[in-house]
Amino acid sequence: MSKLKKFILLGLAALAVLASCKRSVVTPRPTIPLVLNILADTTGLARVAAEAGSCGADGAITIIGDPLDALALAHSFLSADKMDNVDGRPVRDSLPDFAGERFQVILDDYNAPYEHFVGDGPEAREQLDSLREAAVRCALFAWDSTKVHSPSKMLIYTSSLQAEYGLFDVDTLQQLSGGTSILLSSADILLDQAHEAGARNMAVWTTRNSKKSGAWEAVFARKGWADASLSVLSPDPALDVRTEFRNLLRQYRSTNRNLDVLILDSYDLDPSYLSSEMMLIRQAGTEEDASFDRMLSKNFHFLEPKAAIMQATYRILRERRLFTHRISRPLIQYYETIESAQGLPVLEEVTPSYVQLTYVPDLH
Repeated sequence: MSKLKKFILLGLAALAVLASCKRSVVTPRPTIPLVLNILADTTGLARVAAEAGSCGADGAITIIGDPLDALALAHSFLSADKMDNVDGRPVRDSLPDFAGERFQVILDDYNAPYEHFVGDGPEAREQLDSLREAAVRCALFAWDSTKVHSPSKMLIYTSSLQAEYGLFDVDTLQQLSGGTSILLSSADILLDQAHEAGARNMAVWTTRNSKKSGAWEAVFARKGWADASLSVLSPDPALDVRTEFRNLLRQYRSTNRNLDVLILDSYDLDPSYLSSEMMLIRQAGTEEDASFDRMLSKNFHFLEPKAAIMQATYRILRERRLFTHRISRPLIQYYETIESAQGLPVLEEVTPSYVQLTYVPDLH
């Protein structure tokens, strides 16, 4: 056996041991060939992976995902002012919470929407492996100073599918190469915040393909929470979001459990519309409303990804002393994945006017 193969096998074994210290439920699995090729330096990217995160506080925060999701999250970061920037108290101080930070948004148009990676039959595994490759390639873009203005200290993946299919491989690459970039997954953050808030009976409102993939159940299973349950729901389509919400409650009612929290696996679903519907349900105007009210716990609440991710990001940067501490407005730069002549994704910087014209007409 070659020295390289021994190194990789020993590294994967060490990674499995490390994971077992963090979680009570572990399912070892192999990484994808792309990661092994990088570690063997056959791609010329081993150095990029090894230096990931070495920029420290000066590095960028990179948001990766479906263009509309990534943009929604990025602009929530720019306008956030919920914390005191001096002592971290949850008090507004008229200074952006992420003052001085550089945000780099990778609009992964080449791969999005990620749901098309979820399939049936003999090609299903190959499709999911392609999604895993996409996560790794975007990480390499974010870490490479020849591709972006500033190598990243933190990667935020907006897709819940990549919480299960992709981040494992990015983490494996870092563990075995020596990289230290922080990796954040929307699904992990949302589940952790729900559990920390005392929720034990949880439900996720997601799309049909996301539900079909089993990604949310897999992330939840690795938490090893013996005291909690999770239902992944995709309500029947309706003309308005309030009707879909009621359809979801009808689906959940069959579990015969109370419901503590509803996690919204969406960046454009406004919880305020659901909160107003909740007020009507709490008034128990109909027999069905009364049944819903009995099912929903006293402390029932919604969790949406933008607020949850910003809260987790702020806490991690503060705990690890990775804020830039520059007194200036947050800076944002845009990149887009496009297809090269060889049929592979490449990264190119795009302007705010291009983003506004292509994706978000009301971009500020």
